Amino acid sequence: MTDLTAFKEKVIQRFSAEITDRVFLMIQNDRELLKEYMDLLGTNPQKTINSSLAKEIKKRYNLENKEFKIENPQSLLIQSYESFD
Repeated sequence: MTDLTAFKEKVIQRFSAEITDRVFLMIQNDRELLKEYMDLLGTNPQKTINSSLAKEIKKRYNLENKEFKIENPQSLLIQSYESFD
């Protein structure tokens, strides 16, 4: 039997590590959010938008950076992202 506390920690840790990619996948797959994202690209560099979103995720969920970047995200809106802990 799996210890519930250890299981919860494993699930949350894995989700936290992938949260940035999941947020960008949500934007990519939501028509309204994708349109707003594309509109923002008209007046903001993509790097600025993406960095600002990543910082907000980190702040909102009180996360810490891990020591490595993920170079193969699922989202097409980002090329890489920092993994959170």
